[in-house]
Amino acid sequence: MSASEIADLLGNVTRNAVIGKAHRLGLSGRPSPIKKKPTRGATILSLNERMCKWPVGDPKHADFHFCGCPSLPGMPYCREHAQMAYQPAKKRDDERKLVMA
Repeated sequence: MSASEIADLLGNVTRNAVIGKAHRLGLSGRPSPIKKKPTRGATILSLNERMCKWPVGDPKHADFHFCGCPSLPGMPYCREHAQMAYQPAKKRDDERKLVMA
C-alpha cells in the first residue's frame, strides 16, 4: 500500500507521518512504478536501428545480451565496438605482410 492509503486507514495521520515512521523503523519502501530497473545491454527484441548490436557473452547463457549503446550513423556498432570490428585497410595489409615475412 502507499503511504497515503495507510494514512487514510489509520485516520488522523498524515502521509508524511507514515513515511517518517517507516523510515525510523528501517522498513523498506515499495519499488516505484515509475522507475525501471537498469538493464544490462539490450535483448534481441529490444534492439532497434539506432542501437549497438555487438553481442556480449555466450548466446547459450541466460545473461547473453547486446551492447545497446547508441550506434554510429550508418553503422551497426557504437564507437568502441566499431573500432574493434573495423580496421583501416593499410593497417590490415601491413599486418599481413609481417605474418608472411
